Amino acid sequence: MAIRSATLDDHSAISALLTQLGYPGTEDFLPANLEKMLGQPSSQVLVYDDEGEVAGFIAIDFLTQLVVKGDFIRICCFSVDENTRGKGIGKALEDYITELGKERNADRIEVHCHSRRVDAHRFYYRQGYSESPKYLMKSLIQL
Repeated sequence: MAIRSATLDDHSAISALLTQLGYPGTEDFLPANLEKMLGQPSSQVLVYDDEGEVAGFIAIDFLTQLVVKGDFIRICCFSVDENTRGKGIGKALEDYITELGKERNADRIEVHCHSRRVDAHRFYYRQGYSESPKYLMKSLIQL
């Protein structure tokens, strides 16, 4: 078991995890998006490799702030295989990015987690996250 940087070869496993998370149909465009993220120095996609199988992943961005010295981390996407949840994989991935943040003098980690994801909220609270209201969003996609 190890946490490592994702590769393009991981795209099918990540797509399957995204489907479990409620985002089906990513297989067509995920390789291009993954390649783009892997090429950006401010982004990281990490996988939890369990004997050659991707059991979870986390995608993060380091964002520079004008008002404080350090960066902050934004979790873009985070999923653990539903068949392996409760085994510490999510905690290991979150602990790993916490250490990355400390190394870069980041002052916080942020995540947007939809209100319907009650189990995820419990996980984040156990990891020391607190709610910071108000999150505003403007959609650029016309429905």
